[in-house]
Amino acid sequence: MLNGVTPPAPPRAVPRRIVPARAGSRLPPPRLVVLGDLTADVVLVPARPLERATDVPGRVAIRRGGSAANTASWAARLGADAALVCAVGRDRMGAALVEALAADGVRVHATRLAGARTARIGIVVAPDGERSFVADRGAAQLLAPATLRAAWFRGADVLHLPAYSLLGKPLGDAGLAAIAHARAAGARVTVDLASSAPLLAEGRAAALALLARAAPDVLLATEDEAARLLGRRDPSPLLRVAPAVVVKRGRHGATVLDRAGRLRFDVATRPVAAADTTGAGDAFDAGFLVGWVSAMRRGASAITALRAGAAAANRAAGRHLRGGIAELDLG
Repeated sequence: MLNGVTPPAPPRAVPRRIVPARAGSRLPPPRLVVLGDLTADVVLVPARPLERATDVPGRVAIRRGGSAANTASWAARLGADAALVCAVGRDRMGAALVEALAADGVRVHATRLAGARTARIGIVVAPDGERSFVADRGAAQLLAPATLRAAWFRGADVLHLPAYSLLGKPLGDAGLAAIAHARAAGARVTVDLASSAPLLAEGRAAALALLARAAPDVLLATEDEAARLLGRRDPSPLLRVAPAVVVKRGRHGATVLDRAGRLRFDVATRPVAAADTTGAGDAFDAGFLVGWVSAMRRGASAITALRAGAAAANRAAGRHLRGGIAELDLG
């Protein structure tokens, strides 16, 4: 029972066993499907704190964004066969975003919606690198279950969803339908809490029940997201929702908890100074997914695979912080 509510425990299909490669044979790349947002990020980086009713110098960038799209992009860069399932408007912005993501090597299954604007996110980056968001999700939240195709999930090792993809209608229904497609194909499912405010809009009990309904094999969250969801700093109750939990701790690395082995271990990282941390968590997720699946393909135990995934995640996040995201070319 979590916060007075016993979440439903849906039947869970047994994930397809990831068969280790034979000695000397070439390992197939992990095949990942991500479902969720592809957005235009308008990033404001003031050179000093904002002042009311006046302007300050700084930098303004327009970039391809969205938690789901960032994760798919980084997975492709890390050698995975990556696909994104999303919805965009039937506008120039949507076309430019799809083209930019495809150029990163991602297969994009985009539903183009007439009459809906492609999602836009305003991001204000404080001098310490922390971010605040204004979300105009537009077409991103209009992805419907009927647009999904079972073939998109066939052969996938993992379906990954930011928690945004489980919220609202029709997007939330599409997220749950995608999980059903993935389970039917024998894939594992991972969920990232992504942002605590939208997830907790209807309260902790509803949020925990929704996560339990998704029944992820691995749940990823930052320390703050986990604490806000649970109302406590100890993340271990999340193991009632998922058999493995990865807690992202920024420059302090990551903590991995495993229900089956009753284990908890930390993976350290080398601190990286960054003026803008936007997208670092998504790069972490991509690194984790690629490292985790790759380790299982080598025949590693579940615990070794989790450790390898967390180490790869920290490396990917560090690479992102050093390189950032390129400007979007709108033509």
